[in-house]
Amino acid sequence: MLYINDLTKKYGSFTAVNHLSLHIPEGDLFGFVGPNGAGKTTTIRIVCGLMKASGGSVQIGGTSAGVGSKEMKRLIGYVPDFFGVYDNLKVHEYMDFYGSMYGMASRDIARLTNDLLELVNLSDKKEFYVDTLSRGMKQRLCVARALLHNPKLLILDEPSSGLDPRARVEMKELLKNLHSMGKTIVISSHILSELSEMCNSIGIMNRGQLIMAGRIEDIMQQVSGKRRIHIQAASGVETAVRLLMEQAGVAVESVMENEIIITDNGSDAQLSALMGQLIQNQVVLRGFYREEGSLESLFMQLTGGGAQ
Repeated sequence: MLYINDLTKKYGSFTAVNHLSLHIPEGDLFGFVGPNGAGKTTTIRIVCGLMKASGGSVQIGGTSAGVGSKEMKRLIGYVPDFFGVYDNLKVHEYMDFYGSMYGMASRDIARLTNDLLELVNLSDKKEFYVDTLSRGMKQRLCVARALLHNPKLLILDEPSSGLDPRARVEMKELLKNLHSMGKTIVISSHILSELSEMCNSIGIMNRGQLIMAGRIEDIMQQVSGKRRIHIQAASGVETAVRLLMEQAGVAVESVMENEIIITDNGSDAQLSALMGQLIQNQVVLRGFYREEGSLESLFMQLTGGGAQ
């Protein structure tokens, strides 16, 4: 569905997007994550035709027209993180306005408006002024507007930003419903727990580069296959480090005064045996625990703990 090939965006000597290549199959619900300044929003804006790339190409559904062309824009439904100002427009007038921009017939706009407002649970708000709606309602209305011309690809930039918990749940359920209907969706979000619950694939960006992308289950298998262990010792830290470095499949990540952090890919039984070996060699343990595998821990490892 979406093919991004060698995409680059430069501002003088600064490279915001560095030769990014990505394929998102039709029907995917794809999550785009990364720290602030990673380049994900820049990538989304280029794909949506809101920004010119320095190099590379974008293809959607077999169409390789120029990025930002009318033909490409018809293939995309874009939901920005900021709704904008629409004073003195009622909900149905807002939908009419956008439908007319795509050259749609008034009769088709009216029919689709009713269907889409029902889909986003806003049927009873049709005669309300847009600026009187809550932020959550505005976000759902923006999704309805983005679907009005039946795009092949729906792109949402931080759709849950600024929403209260209830509105977040409503947005998540709406996107899952659209995905079940076969719509291809790309979401940029900082809320990794939500992405893991509704997306079937993700991409992680850092410093302008795509450092990992794939199906959720494949990435989670990588997370669970190698976990971080925190070992707390009252004494014998140097002995413990030496023994741990001799173990196959064990890597010492950091050493503090009374704590050692390692990664291993062994079983629970092997981990218990390893702790027993430390005790036999006069290492006094206070305790140890294994971090649970999660998208958050993987994200922190891959991005060096960068703030989101």
